[in-house]
Amino acid sequence: MIDLTDVQHVETQVLNIGYGDYGDPAAFPIILLHGFPYDVRSFDGVVPPLVEAGYRVLVPYLRGYGPTSFLDPRAPRMAEQAAIGQDVVDFAEALGIVQMGLAGFDWGVRAACITSILHPSMVKGFVAMGGYSVQNTVDDEQPAPAFREARMWYQWYFNTEQGRVGLQNNRRDIVRHLWETWAPTWNYTDEAFDKSAPSFDNPDFVDIVIHSYRHRHKNAPGEKRFLEVEQELANYPQITVPTIVLRAGDSGLGVPSEDPSADQLNFSNLVDRRIISGAGLTFRHGLSVWAPISRRPCSAGDPLPVRSAMREDPFRVTKYPFWGSSCQASSSFRRTKSAAASISAICSTAWNGVGERPRKSNSPLLKF
Repeated sequence: MIDLTDVQHVETQVLNIGYGDYGDPAAFPIILLHGFPYDVRSFDGVVPPLVEAGYRVLVPYLRGYGPTSFLDPRAPRMAEQAAIGQDVVDFAEALGIVQMGLAGFDWGVRAACITSILHPSMVKGFVAMGGYSVQNTVDDEQPAPAFREARMWYQWYFNTEQGRVGLQNNRRDIVRHLWETWAPTWNYTDEAFDKSAPSFDNPDFVDIVIHSYRHRHKNAPGEKRFLEVEQELANYPQITVPTIVLRAGDSGLGVPSEDPSADQLNFSNLVDRRIISGAGLTFRHGLSVWAPISRRPCSAGDPLPVRSAMREDPFRVTKYPFWGSSCQASSSFRRTKSAAASISAICSTAWNGVGERPRKSNSPLLKF
């Protein structure tokens, strides 16, 4: 039995990062990155099958969440996208990791995108939940259509003083509202919420969230050390590492397009693209998206062969149903935005059945 509440700590140049570390320490590492407003509990249903498949799984708390803290109490609490991306690199280097698999959503997928762009040799494979998420924080942005601007209410709210005070005083209420509107089909329990809620009590949480949303709209300065990085990211560099893109079929922010052309443009090594029926924006709730989990984990030096079918049509749209009703694990698993099999597949040497219809698995967490 894996103790998913066990927390380790490692120091980087800037942070003391709290993280979960599961599986064989000598095995190939996969880093799972959560977003806002969520925490490492998002991956409680993903960790066990990946460990069972033979991987080392690392789940860090992002800056401003849970036990992660700044080493310098006087350091400005900034959270521009380049900083979050650098945190991933620093985290891996602090643990002596040379190459890894990455998966993330929301802030986490943005950090993984940036890591894959700036340090592609470190990333063996990438599961991008939500697709390409790099932002242009340099040039003036054009207003979006009204219905899209309305969906971003919380970003405009956080760009006001009332929003800052509101997040400080009503953070649990705001988080619950976002969970419910972003994933309208996710019937989470109070128990599930209570497992994540302490992460939002981090003393830096409000400052980090406010800076993130103000910086992206050019209402707060960034760190000088990231000026050149932000300039580079403003050009939306293509991601070249092998990637599977997952898109939420039931997002509260809109239904994803079945047209894969945008993902083809942003990911030059796009292995598969899947629209996940029943998943909310951040995939947080009970997906047991299934592709066969390789029983032979990869090592850092292994090649990544692609099946012939993928070579013939690597950019097709694959629709997967929501299999949560058949998963009999704990509530923490049912609420997980699990892409365990996709993560395993993108890091495996086998690539057996990636993109095919789910087959039955002997894993107790993946019953069909």
